[in-house]
Amino acid sequence: MLLQATTALLYVHHFLAASAWSASTFGILAARSAVPTRYGGGLLLASIGTASADGECRPTTIPEGTTAGSPPSSSGSSLGRRPKSGDVVTFTLRRFRPVGSSGDDDGGGGGEDWPIVPFDTDGTRQLVLDGGNYLPGLHGLLSTMRPGETIEGAIVDAGYGARDPDLVYRISDSELGKSVDTSRVSVGTVLGMGNGVECRVTATDGETWTLDANPRYAGYAYEVDLTLDMVEEGPTNWEYYKEGDATAKNGGRYTVATFALGCFWGGELAYQRMPGVISTHVGYTQGHKIDPTYEEVCSGTTGHAEAIRIVYDEDVASYESLVRLGLDRLGEDVYRSNRVGNDRGTQYRHGIYYHDDHQRRVAEKLLNELAASGGREVMTELKEARTFYMAEEYHQQYLLKGGQSARKGSRETIRCYG
Repeated sequence: MLLQATTALLYVHHFLAASAWSASTFGILAARSAVPTRYGGGLLLASIGTASADGECRPTTIPEGTTAGSPPSSSGSSLGRRPKSGDVVTFTLRRFRPVGSSGDDDGGGGGEDWPIVPFDTDGTRQLVLDGGNYLPGLHGLLSTMRPGETIEGAIVDAGYGARDPDLVYRISDSELGKSVDTSRVSVGTVLGMGNGVECRVTATDGETWTLDANPRYAGYAYEVDLTLDMVEEGPTNWEYYKEGDATAKNGGRYTVATFALGCFWGGELAYQRMPGVISTHVGYTQGHKIDPTYEEVCSGTTGHAEAIRIVYDEDVASYESLVRLGLDRLGEDVYRSNRVGNDRGTQYRHGIYYHDDHQRRVAEKLLNELAASGGREVMTELKEARTFYMAEEYHQQYLLKGGQSARKGSRETIRCYG
């Protein structure tokens, strides 16, 4: 209980309004939980981690061939059924309104207290169902709809899970004073405990303090109006296949690409921002161990590289533009082996893993151009795409969950920490 845990309090800092999914502010791992609404399922927030690489990564550059305002393509024919996992879903967001939190002292309502939403919330959008990005509750809502159907007033969990009343505690001033200088504590102060959990001071009468260990925006939700425009089959060819292979099903214009760019957090966010990219996952590839863990990959003994697998719409983004984005992020590191920024080791090697011979030819051309212009050997490996093992849930869309913008065309500097 908190009364015992407070003896392990280590530090105090004043609470600042957090960005959405801010792991660095919350400092706690929030479990996926149900909410008292129809479409729930909180995001699994990442716990505080060590800054990777040099901490401050390069800004995103949108390569030629894409436009920040490029709308999703709609040249396909819609399947006349509800979408299933892996399908490409095109939908129109007509309203995405914050509705506050039941039981939250602040009341929500979308004012200054409301977290910044780091993804696009209006217009026609696309995603791969259960393929990451956006809110899990939005995926759940879309899975219940048919093409042409409009839903109004649906309540979607904002991604922080339900508020847990058991995480709200009262402690006496004398007990709290054993761990911290209470003269420095006021309503809004965040107290960090030795077990890594943070709690916010929500009230005091001078003799007792009320501490809330819930995530800052637990219980918050959005009211959504949307139309499901189209459902199409997504790609299923996750590894390399030869041209002319009649057994390879490539999902039409929706295509898979895989890149290794060092620590996968920053690279994933860069691709999330790119128009035409409709799904991203991070994971491990090119190794010899089946289904490795993060700790095993970091040991350097499994042969895997940290990698990003994306699904993109060829009508909006070309494969060349994807490769250029990755090489731009690597910069001079393309000439270095097993190193990106300050991250070193075989797991941080950089590579382009092609899924077909067209991708191989495009990548070869760009790598040869870099070798010629730099007068040095390019160390970025070029290999056939092999089995891709999903990284742990807390790694998926890590920087988006930390509040950094994944809006299409966003150019804010990507910080390679939560």
